[in-house]
Amino acid sequence: MKVKVYSTKTCPWCIKVKEFLKEKNVEFENIDVGEDQKAANEMVEKSGQMGVPVTEINGQVIVGFDKEAIEKALAS
Repeated sequence: MKVKVYSTKTCPWCIKVKEFLKEKNVEFENIDVGEDQKAANEMVEKSGQMGVPVTEINGQVIVGFDKEAIEKALAS
């Protein structure tokens, strides 16, 4: 399973997504789009969104902190 979280340091919803994944014992790659412009561009290309968090689970893109969508993607 490949999980990426596109986030910024100051985003409270980003922190919630990362805490939720840690609670589920899911390993993920945290990508700080506030410091990495290339990663920010990649995130916008994948999601069509400028806002964070954007979570990618096995190629499935989830915008925001959507617990149900994250759990569904983790289960598939």
